[in-house]
Amino acid sequence: MNADEDKKPGLWSRVFHLYYDGFRSMTVGKTLWLIIGIKLFIFFIIIKMIFFPDFLSSKCDSDQEKSEYVRHQLTDD
Repeated sequence: MNADEDKKPGLWSRVFHLYYDGFRSMTVGKTLWLIIGIKLFIFFIIIKMIFFPDFLSSKCDSDQEKSEYVRHQLTDD
């Protein structure tokens, strides 16, 4: 075994350093990534609360009632 092979960084370490060095040297890209992060927050947090409320909690109190309600909705018309 060669001494250079022992000190060669692993794949995940090389990937991390690739992205770390790339983000560190960005100027405009940091602002764009901030905008992307804000948009993802709005999409997944705010939109979820508006369009996907917890419907079963408003109809039922316990897990047993929730399961019976879902079973009834799936099997009966």
